[in-house]
Amino acid sequence: MTRLNELRDNPGSSKTRIRIGRGIGSGKGKTGGRGGKGQTARSGVAINGFEGGQMPLHMRMPKRGFNALNPKDWNEVRIDRIQNYIDSGKLDAKGVIDAAALVAAGVIRRPRDGVRLIGAEGFSAKGVSFKVDYATKGAAAAIEAAGGSVEVIPAKATWKKTPYAG
Repeated sequence: MTRLNELRDNPGSSKTRIRIGRGIGSGKGKTGGRGGKGQTARSGVAINGFEGGQMPLHMRMPKRGFNALNPKDWNEVRIDRIQNYIDSGKLDAKGVIDAAALVAAGVIRRPRDGVRLIGAEGFSAKGVSFKVDYATKGAAAAIEAAGGSVEVIPAKATWKKTPYAG
């Protein structure tokens, strides 16, 4: 039986770090493993995409796609997860299930930009009505097959037109 004061690492399990720049006898002295002189021998080097002043390849390639300026940050909730919360009694299936009800039950932490229902199976609660911002076709079909209803709230505009102050 080993005692606490006799505990040791397995031999060879840890290496001591190499102390660079500590004399030529260490093998990592003088230039310290950085090669010769120049930009890369110094700190703060960022030349991965640099091509000597020529337009870099990533800038020569054509742009594709679109990145929204203010993308929505949805809470995506699987319907089988909601079923688990209904079965455990944390979520009341009698009332309307919306973002506030999901936060109160602990299904989601905060409402963010809205709730999206996803998933197509694992839901069996009868007569549950949802009021959410989005539901996939499979999720809506599964809820309606169980005798429930899904009301999709129209999306709110995230921008406001500023009046002209001429």
